[in-house]
Amino acid sequence: MSNAAATDAPSRWLETVAASDPERLLLETGEGRRLNYGQMAALTRRLAGSLTALEVKPGDRVVAQIEKSPEAIALYLACLHLGATFVPLNTAYTFAELEYFLGDAAPTVAVVRPADRQPVQAMAATCGVKHVETLDDRGGGSLLDIAGTAPESSAHAPATLAALLYTSGTTGRSKGAMLTRANLSSNALTLAHAWRFSSSDVLLHALPIFHVHGLFVAINTVLASGSSMLFLSKFDADQVVRLLPRATVMMGVPTFYTRLLQHPGLHRDAVGNVRLFVSGSAPLLAETHREFQARTGHAILERYGMSETLMNTSNPYQGRRIPGSVGPALPGVEVRITDPDSGAPLAAADAIGMIEVRGPNVFSGYWRMPEKTAAEFRKDGFFITGDLGKRDAQGYVYIVGRGKDLIITGGYNVYPIEVELEIDALPGVNESAVIGVPHPDFGEGVTAVVVPNKNQTLQETEIRNALEQRLAKFKLPKRIVFVDELPRNTMGKVQKSALRERYRDLYN
Repeated sequence: MSNAAATDAPSRWLETVAASDPERLLLETGEGRRLNYGQMAALTRRLAGSLTALEVKPGDRVVAQIEKSPEAIALYLACLHLGATFVPLNTAYTFAELEYFLGDAAPTVAVVRPADRQPVQAMAATCGVKHVETLDDRGGGSLLDIAGTAPESSAHAPATLAALLYTSGTTGRSKGAMLTRANLSSNALTLAHAWRFSSSDVLLHALPIFHVHGLFVAINTVLASGSSMLFLSKFDADQVVRLLPRATVMMGVPTFYTRLLQHPGLHRDAVGNVRLFVSGSAPLLAETHREFQARTGHAILERYGMSETLMNTSNPYQGRRIPGSVGPALPGVEVRITDPDSGAPLAAADAIGMIEVRGPNVFSGYWRMPEKTAAEFRKDGFFITGDLGKRDAQGYVYIVGRGKDLIITGGYNVYPIEVELEIDALPGVNESAVIGVPHPDFGEGVTAVVVPNKNQTLQETEIRNALEQRLAKFKLPKRIVFVDELPRNTMGKVQKSALRERYRDLYN
């Protein structure tokens, strides 16, 4: 493990290895492209020079909606190098969604895919964004063209706000979670130690890099330990099975593991070189855990985190990994269970309540939303996660529900209100309720229950076609069912629990 310090940014960890062992491999793409630590450090300095030429200063935001590539990692590290704030966006977001983020984050530079530059420039002008540049997934783009003439950046800035991660909101407005360098660094070092990472490890990386799991958990932990990655553009079961003999660690979402279990090439010999499988971003079914262990001999290590807190808990590297549990609190992180109404701590084992966390991993608040920030923190500094859970006598935490109607589909978070607002705005729709119900591949399937206007006939395809222009693909309902009315309680509130029960077998 490297001599990384919790006060350093991951960009410094990169340079430390690059200075001592520049030829050490950092990543190899699925297409066979290889970059060592020295090459990535040089690429990072070049992109930092490009950003400087575009007037990016410490504290400025840089929005990135780009494909997964080594250059995308370098852009993130270049922002840390300069003290700028990196704002990664899901590549599935539509232009309508992107316009909100540009207006809210107020970036100096937006970096997009080449094909998106022209339409983004028009909305960027109205949002006050100075520059729109491009990066592609093949090592090209206007940002690299600027690097050809701009001097490399060598100075490190001390700014603390490292990243802004947008999370869906219960009111329909996405919130920007502010993560500091200390949040990122301390959590990566904690994970590297807890999961026994060393410079000899090879991580099989098939996750997207616009959220916590693929970017901060995977890449920062690799940089903190000076290890390397097999860096795939996306998850493909055939490719993953072919590469597993070269890997020592794999991080994935539950969907990865359910699909691997369907692959005939997954067996004990194929995973003989792997020492650790990690799962997160969505609940892993106990059945999947047991089936994977029976098939491979490996007990998947499940952990629990979120955009606002990075990683909170983890099943142990050495010790019992309990199916259905996300393990005890990580070192330095405090987890408590409280009464959802009063906030009073529940000391009894297995008492179900609100999960609250406190530690160096917890974010500093929501971007430009002081009232929302104040409402989500207790006076003693504990963050209210919105997840309901319990902790057993051994300290293992179990997630038993969610207090905010969140749907987790294929590892992505979807808040029903976002989808409902778009459906309710469509012609012929009286009202709608969006729920998550069990799905064999995605964990939960986004499902819309729609009430048409009186004497109005609606088609599932026409609603989906309209939503495709407004919502990211992962937010689109996988099924739309039509009803005459929604079930309500005596107060008139829609009973989503009744809908979830009614349609629980919809995808079976």
